[in-house]
Amino acid sequence: MKTKESNTSYEVSPQNIINVKGLYMSFGENNEVLKGINFQVKKGENLVVLGKSGSGKSVMIKCLVGLDKADKGELYVLGKDIAKLTYEQLNSIRLRIGFLFQNAALYDSMSVRENLVFPLKRHSKNITTNEIDKAVMDTLKDVGLEEAIDKMPSELSGGMRKRVGLARTLILKPEIILYDEPTTGLDPITSKEISELILSIQKKNKTTSVIITHDLACARLTADRIIILRDGVVFMEGSYEQLEQSKDE
Repeated sequence: MKTKESNTSYEVSPQNIINVKGLYMSFGENNEVLKGINFQVKKGENLVVLGKSGSGKSVMIKCLVGLDKADKGELYVLGKDIAKLTYEQLNSIRLRIGFLFQNAALYDSMSVRENLVFPLKRHSKNITTNEIDKAVMDTLKDVGLEEAIDKMPSELSGGMRKRVGLARTLILKPEIILYDEPTTGLDPITSKEISELILSIQKKNKTTSVIITHDLACARLTADRIIILRDGVVFMEGSYEQLEQSKDE
């Protein structure tokens, strides 16, 4: 287990799929959110990020995909220096990264099938109808929702919407998935199902994941490693078992 002090020795390494060193981010003069974040994510690893509301968790993952631009620091994703990419290069990197939002962010006017077809047609110009149909069914099978293919989002439960949101992310076969509070608003049984689904996707697709959550049960089940953000830095790092034994209040 590492504390904030031992975390300062991080070096950017090409062996990691995500490298973040000395990341600072402010909103205005008096609102410094990130104050020198350091962390790395290995290929195929599930990294869980814990921290109180306002600790900078969501800002941090927005920086990873260039939605927020950091004030300073080193930020390498898939071997690319995010700060130096052109708009076209950044979009190319984003195609290799999946993002599951808190509310699943489905298009309400589209069926489940149409929600999955939309990103495929947008980013795979030469794909055939047969290839689309197969990709949609295979991906829905991965999340256990083949029977919901023609339903509208309004007909789905919260857990089912999360699964469809995850299916829409998976259909482009991302190398990295960023989960923003994947179990928020779900009952304990459904939360456990979503957490188990995150694990099965990691094993089947060899994806690398960053999981932001307040759900300790989700963290316990999904994390290979956990970092805790406090006061704008990585305050503590380790496995769930290591952090559980910490005497820090």
